[in-house]
Amino acid sequence: MTTLDLNADLGEGIGDDMAMLDIVSSASIACGGHAGDEDSMRTALRAASLRGVAVGVHSSFPDRENFGRKRMLLPPDQLDRELRGQITRFLDLADDERVPVRYVKLHGALANMAAEESAIAMVAFAAAKGLQDDLAILAIDNSAQVTVAETLGFPVIREAYADRAYQPNGLLVPRSDPGAVLHDPDTIANRAVRLARQGEIVAIDGTIIKTAARSLCIHGDTPDAVVIARAVRGALEAAGVEVRAPF
Repeated sequence: MTTLDLNADLGEGIGDDMAMLDIVSSASIACGGHAGDEDSMRTALRAASLRGVAVGVHSSFPDRENFGRKRMLLPPDQLDRELRGQITRFLDLADDERVPVRYVKLHGALANMAAEESAIAMVAFAAAKGLQDDLAILAIDNSAQVTVAETLGFPVIREAYADRAYQPNGLLVPRSDPGAVLHDPDTIANRAVRLARQGEIVAIDGTIIKTAARSLCIHGDTPDAVVIARAVRGALEAAGVEVRAPF
């Protein structure tokens, strides 16, 4: 049977986390960089554990003012300290709550920059090296993230985005561009089924992008995220695709 992971970025203080956790199979939880604090992390960890949802740490630039969506140029040692601190704090809380952490996923501008530039991906993923033996990297498919994570020896889960438009080169359309964020549940659901069954994403100009992604992100802060997530899961299951975490 064809399987696909549905993941959502949660613990950000936006949207309905509890409803999303009833739909998705993996949750990437904000760990204090762009959003989140100890209370929100504990709440998300407990809620995910109760529902059998796999948990990952969602690290980012230290930029709460811009929700981590502003590109920053930080010295490598500063970026390493920041990300290592975020991930360590989350792992400690998860250990306290007895919830296993399965993966690391980058957020926002940091994720996009790491997808484009191997040097940034190297710093971002090296910050997680040695913190927990079995951590995987949830990496944007067809990007520098995948190559660097594999080079560093991490297990890699390739990821695509359900509610974001793609450039022909396989990277995301910048949020500042028209049409970058998709909103129609049926359109998004059809894209999800095509990805799961055919390994294809249609770029904003009509180019067909081949993808090996086995995890599909639905942003928890997107308007109508719950409606979109339900439509996607329903369409996948109707097409014979099992929604299941790959961890």
